[in-house]
Amino acid sequence: MVHRVSAKKLSRDSKQRNALLKSLAKEVVLHEKIITTLPRAKTVRPFLEKLVTRAKENTLVSRRYLVAKLGEERPVRKLLEIVGPVFKERLGGYTRITKLPPRVGDNAPMALLEFVENVSELAAKRKIEEKPSKKTKLEKKSGKKPTKPKRKEKTKNLEPAAKEKEGGKPVSEKSKAKK
Repeated sequence: MVHRVSAKKLSRDSKQRNALLKSLAKEVVLHEKIITTLPRAKTVRPFLEKLVTRAKENTLVSRRYLVAKLGEERPVRKLLEIVGPVFKERLGGYTRITKLPPRVGDNAPMALLEFVENVSELAAKRKIEEKPSKKTKLEKKSGKKPTKPKRKEKTKNLEPAAKEKEGGKPVSEKSKAKK
């Protein structure tokens, strides 16, 4: 009798399994849907749900947690800036698994793993609504940045480092030490 087994092994050791979960989760975040086998989709779903739940609170701790779990900055940025705010009011169930016909080569059961809401469209609508208004002339004048004074160029005298020989050619100190 097997107790407290939370996930399938997927015929891999723990490092390979974690790498697979990380890879599938990154692909779902970046592309918003993936087609994979049904057991893989069922295994990655809770992992992904936990990441989205953590992304809803945009804090430094959650950012570091997501980077530790995903290993890259690009999917973490998308989770925190786009996916998290879209699912802010939802308490769970951010993804859905839709069964597809079996794969032709080996008859493996296939599935589509995707977010419940269309994240990219909702994020685009949110960006359009939050567009800042144009600045008035007074705001533009008062918002000028002070210009920095130009730096004076310092010229170093390179003559002591290279002294002239009888023939008029500069000689380095290394060549003097050899003589």
